[in-house]
Amino acid sequence: MSESNMSYKTYEFVGFALDPIHVGTGGNRLGSVDNTIIRDPVTKIPKIPGSSLAGVLRAYVAMSGNKYPDCAGQGQSRKDGSGGHCGKSDCPVCTTFGFAKGNSGSGGFAGLAGFSDMYVLLFPVATREGPLWVTAPSALRQITGLKDSIKSLPDNNSVYRILRDNNDPINLGNNDPINLGWLLLPVKTDWQSMNSVVTELKKMKIPEYIDNSITVVSDKLFSHIINSNLEVRTSVAIDPATGSAEDGALFTYEALPRGTILRWTVICRNPSHFKIDQEKIKISTTPEEVYKNVKTAFPYLEHLGIGGMANRGMGRLLVLNDATLENID
Repeated sequence: MSESNMSYKTYEFVGFALDPIHVGTGGNRLGSVDNTIIRDPVTKIPKIPGSSLAGVLRAYVAMSGNKYPDCAGQGQSRKDGSGGHCGKSDCPVCTTFGFAKGNSGSGGFAGLAGFSDMYVLLFPVATREGPLWVTAPSALRQITGLKDSIKSLPDNNSVYRILRDNNDPINLGNNDPINLGWLLLPVKTDWQSMNSVVTELKKMKIPEYIDNSITVVSDKLFSHIINSNLEVRTSVAIDPATGSAEDGALFTYEALPRGTILRWTVICRNPSHFKIDQEKIKISTTPEEVYKNVKTAFPYLEHLGIGGMANRGMGRLLVLNDATLENID
């Protein structure tokens, strides 16, 4: 079936954190860290909500198309009635990301692009052998090429590495235990799915030096390793009158460390199946064209970033790949 008749296309992405990334919970919490980052409620692994990703990409698409700030943000008009989402069928921002209420006074539109949460795929951990990128079956199954191939589970008390031609683990040279933060675990190389993991990750354009440092642990250990190795920073507000630290203004915040690999998907719906104010969408006619609108935001994501604390050196994310996954008629 031709692309113009497909219901949607799904695109899978991986991104490399050029800086630490802080997407906070929105308030201070009791505990060792004042400003914590968002976590999955079940696994307790940090994530970036799809709403956060959609919001920042919307702003960047608006910037690239000279639609900023009116078609970015929540779309609320000014007191004089100007501004706000235009809600037009030829607007690359409003058609792709939706709008609450257009200037014409019509109802809202959900948008042609849907965004999943961003999950940790590979997490960097400092070891005596240098940084290793840790993952687990639950994270690997998110990759379409691996969701059916990972059936066996690794040992709960070991780490698994890939093999070189001489059957030695890469970068290790022997099977001595290796430290992952506060854990000291034996190294094994007999996990049946390891070769499939490396093959699929290479397809996603993950740098070779990371391919050679992939370490697989059990789902049981993955959450503990991540939460024990997050970056935690301390900051203090500056008193503008004195130029020194303000009393009682010391606070801490956590972030995913630089080098974290995140994975997410974008679902692009077929514009020909939708109308705005009984008018066909003009700016795009296929799911591929919707995706191209989203893609214009990626250079901004690399330089302007996502999340908070941007003025403290955080947030930049480099999109590594560009892959179509699934077509539905």
